[in-house]
Amino acid sequence: MRLVRSTRAAIGAAALVLPFSWLVTPHSVPTVRAHPVSSKPACSPDNAGLTLPKGFCAIIFADSLPAPRHMIAMPNGDLIVSSMRVGVMVLRDRSGSGKADTVSSWALPIHSSEVALRDGFLYSDATTAVMRYPYKEGSLTPTGAGETFIANLPGGGHSAKTFVIGADGTLYLNIGSRTNSCQEQDRQNEAKGIDPCVERDGRAGIWAFKTDKANQTPADGIHFGMGIRNAVGMAINPADQTLYVTQHGRDQLYQNWPKHFDEAKSAETPAEELFHVTKGDDFGWPYCYFDRQLSLKVLAPEYGGNGKTAGRCTKYKGNVASFPGHWAPNGLAFYTGSSFPARYRNGVFIAFHGSWNRAPLPQGGFNVVFQPVAKGKASGAFEVFASGFNPQTPAPGTVGHRPTGLAVGPDGSLYVADDLSGRIYRIIYTGDDAR
Repeated sequence: MRLVRSTRAAIGAAALVLPFSWLVTPHSVPTVRAHPVSSKPACSPDNAGLTLPKGFCAIIFADSLPAPRHMIAMPNGDLIVSSMRVGVMVLRDRSGSGKADTVSSWALPIHSSEVALRDGFLYSDATTAVMRYPYKEGSLTPTGAGETFIANLPGGGHSAKTFVIGADGTLYLNIGSRTNSCQEQDRQNEAKGIDPCVERDGRAGIWAFKTDKANQTPADGIHFGMGIRNAVGMAINPADQTLYVTQHGRDQLYQNWPKHFDEAKSAETPAEELFHVTKGDDFGWPYCYFDRQLSLKVLAPEYGGNGKTAGRCTKYKGNVASFPGHWAPNGLAFYTGSSFPARYRNGVFIAFHGSWNRAPLPQGGFNVVFQPVAKGKASGAFEVFASGFNPQTPAPGTVGHRPTGLAVGPDGSLYVADDLSGRIYRIIYTGDDAR
């Protein structure tokens, strides 16, 4: 194995853990092209530890990457991957084996969680900014110097600035909340909520920006949707070109409000949610949260709620679908391929990062689910599509797995990024199931 060491310390450190034939830096750019995508490479033994529906199998497309998050699957088979440790990576299968054997690592914003392409630019977040870089499809590195696209974004709290770009060139940017529930003292016992919550003016929502100019600030954007605590998963529905996002629900109902909730209730509540966001929508954070057991958006205890009454929450927009509490939905992808059975073309895959706060219940949600969707509504119950991810180390010398990002490949396969071990899975339909 031969690695080309980067001149930057961050890339050099990352190079030591990349198990590929070589690493490309901006100073060492080969002209080799990706091999045509192999539609049905050999499946990994035991599907790399995953449990999948009949007719599907999994391979390990890449492993031991530095904290991969969200991804773009390119027509030539490359994957462009954001990294919380080295910026942005391009993964390429040169040999046609169905697995990446080349990684190009760019020292862009180090703490990158998102990537998107539009009109010859690659966009990447940088905590308090969104940057963009000239990029030619098929390249392993940027083709020129970067520029600031949006500056002066707020840091702290939920700091990852995830985004998605629509067909009309609108960039929809998530600015997550600074606090758990806009309390006067954040996450403190029985601390009341600030009312009105001024945090909603500049955070906890979606802002829309045109991509026709650089050097914008939040003031240049349109406050598109509000009352969304933190929308890490974002996607455009190809059926109608509208925006869908997932919300990370609030924490600490029992810990801050033991008069109204017990540990078991707090473990299951509030729900994680899938939202259909149109201009002007308000989903009610921090005043409200959704209770799956009651099938009701209820008033938060910080604002006088007791876990049972709706109060002012009847005026806020509801969800498309809901999921168990604290599962942490991080990735969202409508299925746009044609190789999976037809029913998967009418819905969305969601990657759940998994919980840290479901005690006394077991921690859970380390999976990928499929949610059927039609005309802006759930058209059936969600189903667990891929499970077997486990954040605990199953044996000495091994690492755990937490799904975080999704991408649909040009051959219709589904890529799943795991930012704990650095693995990227590729899930393929083998056709063995005739349903």
